[in-house]
Amino acid sequence: MNDRHVVVVSVDAMVYEDLEILSKLYTFESVWDRTARVNRVKSVYPTITYPCHSTMMTGVYPETHGIVNNERPELLVRSSLWQHERSLVKAKSIFDCAHEAGLSTAAVFWPVTGNDKNIDYLVNEYWPQHGESSEQCFRDSGSSEEVMQKIVLPNLKYVENRHRKHPWCDAFVMACACDMLTSFKPNLLMVHPANVDAYRHETGLFTPKVEAGLYETNLWIGQLMKAADDAGILDKTDFFIVSDHGQLAIRRCVALNALLAERGLIDVDESGEIRDWTAFAKSGGLSALVYLKHPDCAEDLARTKAVLDELAAGEVMGVGQVFTEAEARAQHHLGGDFSFVVETDGYTTFANDWVRPLVRPQDNRNYRFGRATHGHLPEKGPQPTLIAFGPHMKPGAVIPDALLVDEAPTFAHALGLKMEGTDGRCLTELFSE
Repeated sequence: MNDRHVVVVSVDAMVYEDLEILSKLYTFESVWDRTARVNRVKSVYPTITYPCHSTMMTGVYPETHGIVNNERPELLVRSSLWQHERSLVKAKSIFDCAHEAGLSTAAVFWPVTGNDKNIDYLVNEYWPQHGESSEQCFRDSGSSEEVMQKIVLPNLKYVENRHRKHPWCDAFVMACACDMLTSFKPNLLMVHPANVDAYRHETGLFTPKVEAGLYETNLWIGQLMKAADDAGILDKTDFFIVSDHGQLAIRRCVALNALLAERGLIDVDESGEIRDWTAFAKSGGLSALVYLKHPDCAEDLARTKAVLDELAAGEVMGVGQVFTEAEARAQHHLGGDFSFVVETDGYTTFANDWVRPLVRPQDNRNYRFGRATHGHLPEKGPQPTLIAFGPHMKPGAVIPDALLVDEAPTFAHALGLKMEGTDGRCLTELFSE
């Protein structure tokens, strides 16, 4: 019988520089001498939560798992629903690997896990979007009746009428995670709080509110450890505190499709609605994927490329680089049915809108338009980090640099398993075995 346990906590947008604060807070300080760490983990392109977390659970790049945006790939809209269902991920996950080995699995708000049949105890990252109740939204996204009764309903008070508001939704997430440990003792539990990410969007990269978010994180990790202790599995549990991406400070938002419209690639009528189109840019924050109505048309490809290159050469509209799909795939493992990728100039984020004004004010109601955001090339800016401790980790081990694709095979190794077919490697240097 495999009696190993692994808890993975992805602190959204936590970066290496945050360790200076975290290492001095009570919970982290109490285990710091026992930690194994990766200082900087190179994320994937685009550095967006759902593509990143799909990589973190599969060990493959977006070109393989197919998740290239938080939102569904709907075009000609200003915004669309997010991608919540596990069926959208086209790769084997750590949950699949563990389940096949007969281990029990659990997830709380781990992105793109909706209705995952290989997660025994699931609270998907989902919220009411069609007028349904909070209770119904979790049932619809895969929470079993047992999970509803033992986990969701007792903790719903934290998030009711506060969905996607921080730190309340994170308090719900972490309370559910603690209850899962004490109720079910899963071999694998993966959890995703997003308070630090939200505070960076709202206030900037390194601010008092972000520091307060690190204090919250310290508290919640302590609660998870206590829950594991109460469950009698603390001495058998390896903890991984990880992150998906960093952020960059931004100064403006540009309506990229309005620029395409003014150059004849989108036909907008007098009422401001799209009548016809050649190319449309789907924002990912600090990057955008450009889709063509007729992607096999050489004339449309050349025309669109010329416009995008003109915007990049002008150095005033926020476009720093332009990649073809083939270039993005070859250089950054990003592929799909888009034709081009537009990368930020370093301080401009992109909106989906196709009408003026071209430059928009900051807006904290949308993660793409606050004081800081992401979606940029992964080598830019502050980098994610990894902290691990537990019975199988090597105290004091430090790896300077690793890749986000390395995480899933490393989690599997901690469970005594091996994931095949990943783009990453197991970080064996972190282990005492």
